[in-house]
Amino acid sequence: MQRRRFLSSSLAAASALAASGGALLKAQANQAREYYELRCYKMQSGDQPKVAHKYLAEVLIPALNRQGLKTIGAFDLYLGPETPSLYLLIPSESLEALVTSELKLGHDEEYLKAAEPFDAAPANSPAFARIESSLMIAFEGYPKLTVTPATAQKGPRVFQMRTYESPSLRDHRRKVEMFNSGEYDIFAKAGFWNVFFGDTLIGARRPNLTYMVSMPDLAELDAKWKNFTTHPDWKKLSSEPRFTFESIVSNISNLILRPTAYSQI
Repeated sequence: MQRRRFLSSSLAAASALAASGGALLKAQANQAREYYELRCYKMQSGDQPKVAHKYLAEVLIPALNRQGLKTIGAFDLYLGPETPSLYLLIPSESLEALVTSELKLGHDEEYLKAAEPFDAAPANSPAFARIESSLMIAFEGYPKLTVTPATAQKGPRVFQMRTYESPSLRDHRRKVEMFNSGEYDIFAKAGFWNVFFGDTLIGARRPNLTYMVSMPDLAELDAKWKNFTTHPDWKKLSSEPRFTFESIVSNISNLILRPTAYSQI
């Protein structure tokens, strides 16, 4: 019964967001664009996931919060290649604050003491296999990360993170333009919770963009995508000549993520 009431309230919140989506985006357009570090901890089965979760929850995220980096997302890879993996999304209004955060950790005595078991893991039993990171800037039309309505109540939610690669820089710019021309609103109208939309500045397989949407339950995924692809606004946008003169997306990577208990998104 409680879950039914929560889902009903979540759907109502999604409808409200969709109804006010245009006003929200208009208001956001005047805000400074955020930067994002998307970090992936690649691990091996066994003790590594448990060790990594403890480190992120009790050591790293609190230390980053002390630096002023807030609303940090932490996600387990649920569906996608190379499991187990943990994803960390770190937003910042300041590029300098984001790129110097690791250096500042080296001067944080509280962090260094708490991180000792993780940092001092022996070479024959490491705490993780490898870390991969990319640096993004938020799209001009969606300059701020949005926390889902379910986050505050730690309610049920799953996240879909998609990366679009383009065959050329021109095509990449055209796909970003497509998002800025109304695609965010269509996601909201289809029932998704928009989270972030980022243009990759540094990372693998450029040019590409990455975005994240959310919903209360994975069972809703197909229905929401059907709502999206059949929506008249999408049909109109996707048929405009400047977006259809050639294939502007050459490859799509798709991950399903579940938030950890300590995720701030």
